[in-house]
Parts: sequence; structure tokens; C-alpha cells
Amino acid sequence: MAVGETVNLSGTGGKESEQAIAPTEGSDLQAKLGVLESRLRQLGSLMVAYSGGVDSAYLAATAHRVLGGKMLAVLADSPSLARRDMEQAVAFAQSLGMPLHVMATEELDRPEYQRNDANRCFHCKDELFTSMEALRPALGFTHIAYGMNADDTRDYRPGQRAAEQHAVLAPLAEAGLTKQEVRALSKAAGYTLWDRPAAPCLSSRVEYGRTVTREVLEQVEKGEESLRQLGFRELRVRHHGELARVEIARAELPRALSMEMLDQISAALKHAGFQYITLDCSGFRSGSMNALLPVDVLARRGA
Repeated sequence: MAVGETVNLSGTGGKESEQAIAPTEGSDLQAKLGVLESRLRQLGSLMVAYSGGVDSAYLAATAHRVLGGKMLAVLADSPSLARRDMEQAVAFAQSLGMPLHVMATEELDRPEYQRNDANRCFHCKDELFTSMEALRPALGFTHIAYGMNADDTRDYRPGQRAAEQHAVLAPLAEAGLTKQEVRALSKAAGYTLWDRPAAPCLSSRVEYGRTVTREVLEQVEKGEESLRQLGFRELRVRHHGELARVEIARAELPRALSMEMLDQISAALKHAGFQYITLDCSGFRSGSMNALLPVDVLARRGA
């Protein structure tokens, strides 16, 4: 799908039936879904910042079911988005007949983003929301929302500050929906992505202070794709210059610990351009780069 192209992929409005998406896991979850649907209905028209991850995908799909053609999923195409994630995001929108607009973003041209300090995510989201704000009136939409859930307020996420500054809404969090609950609702709706591993942008793999460039991001993407080709599912290739620090989910770690597999991992990452490869014994941890940030920075959370 071309950048800048807006496509309504639905032939009949693209709405799933109410019965097909009914949650199956308790009255509390159904109540939260009701709050979410009511909030979306109240908004009237909505652009959703859509990455193809579970949260933004579920928000976009629910907004489409509730609002029909009065919603638009906006996918930001940039060097920090892995091509695999781009393809999966487009495929999910197509599977639901959901209106989708692919928009180029240029955060990598911002020196403040390239320098990769603790506020990198703020500059990324600021670029995204600024671009969406410019697009919104031209396409006739009233509000912008993104996929923050109720759990996200507990981690260091500077992008939340950008959302607040741009008055971007977070309907999942407003409804009190946690990550686990979003997955449960996605599973009940029959969405195959319900258990998809989290896939933040490629820049999140680069150690703070190391300049983010297209070459660095391509190196990370190539390394992670090579590990998926070896059969691993939940992983990160953390970029520390010449050193690649590989995190693999603890459930999958035993398979990585044969000499034959270690040789294959090493060869794959050297082919991606790393000189030294280390396997992190603690396994995969979401946001592990944040562990090196000063306590006073972490204390700010999304502020």
C-alpha cells in the first residue's frame, strides 16, 4: 500500500457482527467493553494512530465496528517500523475491511530524535501526532486517539506527554482496560493477533546515547528477522555498537543453549553487521534499556 493512500477496504461497511466480538471472560470485562464502545460512540468520528500491535489494532477494530466509515486507522511508515510489522498491520486492516491511511513520518530527520536520549519517544510521538493533526481537518475527522492501555501508565513512556500536549485520547485506558484484558477481548473477537508479542519501534533496541540512523535500524531489523527465521518468537536484538545483546523469552531460552544453535545465532548476527554477540541470561524483558536510566527520570513515567 502506497504512502499517502487512504483506502476503505470494506465492501459492506466492514463491521463485524456484535455476536462475533462478544467477550467471553466475565461481567467486569464486558462492562469495560461497554464503556469503551460508549466512549467511541460519543466521539462521533475518530482517527486512530495504528501500528498493528494488539492495543492499537483492537482500538481501531472496535472504533470501526462502532463508527463505521467515521473512523480511520493511520499507519506511520518510517525507518523505525520493521517491514514485517508494516505488512502485518496492513493485512489486519484488510482482513476487517477497515479504512487505512499510510502516512510517512520523518522523526529520523529530527536531531533531537537522532541523539537518542531518554526523551526519544516523545519526539517520535510528537512527529506522529503533529502529522495526524495536519491531516485530520482535511479528511474531516474530529478526534485523534492512540492505543495506550491502563498498564502503560506504570512504565516510563515519554510518548504519553506528547499525546497530552496534542490532546490525543486514550480510550482503552479511559475504560480501564489492561494489556491482558485487551488480549482477552481480541481473542474473543477472533483476531489472530491476540497473542502477538509486543513490537515497539526498532529505535527502542538502541542503547541510549547512541545515534539512531537508518543503518543502525536496518541492522537491528535484519538481526531480529534472522532470529525469527531460526524459529524464535519473542526476542530483541539490543544494539550496543559492535555488540549485539540478544534477549530471548525464557520459555524459548533452552532451545538457544545448544552449541549448534549458538553458532547459528552468532553467524546470523555477524551477517547483520555485529562483531560481537552475547546472549542475555535474564531472557527477554520489555523495556530493558530503561533499567539504565537515572531514578529521577524513571520517576517521571509519562509526564
